[in-house]
Amino acid sequence: MLFTDRTDAGQRLAEALRHLEGEEPVVLGLPRGGVPVAFQVARALKAPLDVIVVRKLGVPYQRELGFGAIGEGGVRVISDDIVRRGRLDQSDVDSVEKAEEAELVRQAHRFRAGRPRLHLEGRTAIVVDDGIATGATAAAACEVVRAQGATRVVLAVPVAPPDAADRLRSKADEFVCLSTPFGFAAVGEWYQDFSQTPDAEVVSLLERAAQGEGAAADSDPLADAGGGSDLEEEVAIDAAGVRLTGDLNLPAGAKAIVMFAHGSGSSRHSPRNRLVATALNRAGLGTLLFDLLTPAEEANRANVFDIETLAERLTDATDWLRGRADVPIGYFGASTGAAAALRAAASPSADIGAVVSRGGRPDLAGPLLAGVRAPTLLIVGGNDLLVLDLNREAEAALRCETQLEIVPGATHLFEEHGALDQVADLARDWFVGHLVG
Repeated sequence: MLFTDRTDAGQRLAEALRHLEGEEPVVLGLPRGGVPVAFQVARALKAPLDVIVVRKLGVPYQRELGFGAIGEGGVRVISDDIVRRGRLDQSDVDSVEKAEEAELVRQAHRFRAGRPRLHLEGRTAIVVDDGIATGATAAAACEVVRAQGATRVVLAVPVAPPDAADRLRSKADEFVCLSTPFGFAAVGEWYQDFSQTPDAEVVSLLERAAQGEGAAADSDPLADAGGGSDLEEEVAIDAAGVRLTGDLNLPAGAKAIVMFAHGSGSSRHSPRNRLVATALNRAGLGTLLFDLLTPAEEANRANVFDIETLAERLTDATDWLRGRADVPIGYFGASTGAAAALRAAASPSADIGAVVSRGGRPDLAGPLLAGVRAPTLLIVGGNDLLVLDLNREAEAALRCETQLEIVPGATHLFEEHGALDQVADLARDWFVGHLVG
């Protein structure tokens, strides 16, 4: 079983956990990658979401061998047998625990942004990760959750090697795993997109869940765009004879909407684009993330470079959106999606309020760059040298208000610590300034 990304994995895992909805569970994601999966589970089960911060206590001279684990609330789970066989004295135990406790406190504060942890006493707790390698952290999390008072512990993961799955069945009251493939080498090989989950995405998802944004709205979000509550819905878009799927998010009173055109090898579930979209939503902007290609079309890599087709579909999707919401529209394009956004914005009838390109390939828009009239921000990583040169050339070719922002030390996917946060801040300020302000 191959998953598109963590969002896809979470949605599939949620279906396998539907039987727990009546138990009013608490869903706990293991940071970092487990939280996007857990968010989808919590959303489907209409359950509260929290992060489960666990620190394994490793034997000083053999760190991969754990002699215990600690969790919040002063929970300690110690294996006296391993302590004895490892000939650890109390000073060894205290030293390791002190170092790990400091990191536990730092992570918990960072992820929750000051919110208190959810109490588990008397509750069913669903511990979720994006996959299992050895299973040591997941096993420790189950022990910690039980020590925190959970009466029933369910461990749920999309994928795990068969031997680890067998070991973990005894660690929880119920173990749910969608796939246990033979020949397992790493969790990431079972995902099309297994890019790193930034701390900021974990913080954002937990905040959204705490504010009740997990559940999809029942009403028509476009019709209620000026209403008094945030709205979120999956939508179907007819574009150039193809039915495209999108995720529309409208904060209460949104005065503009940003459409996302993802790049090659990505989808509307891209954690990078979703992090940016969340920042825009928090600033009061609506967002529409959608796939410009069908799943069958994405299988042919040549299609992701068919900029003309991508731009035509983006234009049709824009017309579809305009028929339902009378607000300014902007484009956020990544990689090849940026070329499609710029080409669509160059149409004489486009009327696009602003464009932001992240690690984009504006060169693929060709001579149409000169026809773009929307204020355009080009964001490039300082270490993405080839793309940086292409964006400098595009900056010279554009005839509209243009700005090139270089994120120091960042590579093409902006995976470096804090790089995506800078992208989100730059995009937010650009769109707010040109669509709203």
